[in-house]
Amino acid sequence: MKTRHFLTLQDLTPEEFRQIISRASELKKMQHEGTPHKLLEGKVMAMIFEKSSTRTRVSFEAGMAQLGGHAMFLSSNDTQLGRGEPIEDSARVISSMVDIIMIRTFGHDIVEKFAEYSKVPVINALTDEYHPCQLLADMQTFFEHRGDIQGKTVTWIGDGNNMCNSYINAAALLDFTLNVACPQGYEPDSELLAKHQGRVNVMRDPKDAVAGSHLVVTDVFASMGQEDEQEARLKLFADYQVNPALMSLADKDALFMHCLPAHRGEEISEEMLDTEWSVVFDEAENRLHAQKALMEFLAS
Repeated sequence: MKTRHFLTLQDLTPEEFRQIISRASELKKMQHEGTPHKLLEGKVMAMIFEKSSTRTRVSFEAGMAQLGGHAMFLSSNDTQLGRGEPIEDSARVISSMVDIIMIRTFGHDIVEKFAEYSKVPVINALTDEYHPCQLLADMQTFFEHRGDIQGKTVTWIGDGNNMCNSYINAAALLDFTLNVACPQGYEPDSELLAKHQGRVNVMRDPKDAVAGSHLVVTDVFASMGQEDEQEARLKLFADYQVNPALMSLADKDALFMHCLPAHRGEEISEEMLDTEWSVVFDEAENRLHAQKALMEFLAS
């Protein structure tokens, strides 16, 4: 049987996407009730971090422990990848010793090459182009609070970054409309836009984009590796802050999400995470449960 990988959401069918969301909520209930679920007992995960993260490490490491397995943390200082070993050689060696591999890195080509030579499932825990694990958690959160997202309208505010690209993939799989409000020159991936014409609307005015939306999402204006652009981006994106005034234009039952960490006073107003629209901390917790469901799915 061919090894399944999770590099983008397009590695799933719509049915599998919904299956993972549903299973994540089941595992969440089990965790909250204290019901043991050692579904991956004896399994080992290698966690390769070339980009640091709080939520990604905690959620994968805790999740694997709760599933009865073991996760080992490998920074770029801990592997030969960081010293120039060919990706295919590292993939062959590491995958011969573990049962699943998670990679958080820069170029998407790195995870693609690693998966090509890996004997075990590889999970993309973030690249510069995509962040599919976050979308599993985001969609789980919407389903738990509002039911199926099919036919709804989602608005992305800000940079057309890896999160935005993954929202485009989610829109195609789960059948919702995506409005993207961003400045000229900061649109999401052009090939994705071309592929999903009619599904995604690129707009300049956040107010027009948010009007009637059921979910509003944003991210920091300057992602990891773009710190030298921070000041310029703050000026360019000044009109793209998500705040209560903007949210009041959305549907009366709209939700607000942010993948965190958030820069209060920049892409969101100081109080936005604590408003009635915000489900950000449920969303953050759901990284744990969604990824557990994903690991179970890939290991089965």
